[in-house]
Amino acid sequence: QVQLVESGGGSVQTGGSLRLSCVGSGRRFSDSAMGWFRQGPGKERECVAAISRGGIYTDYTDSVKGRFTVSRDNAKNTVYLQMNSLKPEDTAVYYCAAKPGVYGSWSRANRPPASFDYWGQGTQVTVSS
Repeated sequence: QVQLVESGGGSVQTGGSLRLSCVGSGRRFSDSAMGWFRQGPGKERECVAAISRGGIYTDYTDSVKGRFTVSRDNAKNTVYLQMNSLKPEDTAVYYCAAKPGVYGSWSRANRPPASFDYWGQGTQVTVSS
């Protein structure tokens, strides 16, 4: 129903920036809330950012507030995660995920992975000190 492909990961030094992209396809992409998750070595997958289907409502987990920005361009079927002031603890595989058919207030960065229906394959982000 929704297919997702992430890109933009890489290796940067502490304080650097990366912009992740998630390109979607399927009839319900513009009807979907989107989340960005990450999973570091030996850690559980956690939601770091969420955005409503229209892009008006966004939310972030405390550890990335003020550093990460989520946005979307439905005309391009793409959601972005701009990551600034990166820290070694941001090192993880980053995933985008879709949840069709929910309203704006649903888009909060406290959702477990099981709350989302569709997933990309992930992109590696490595931050060195």
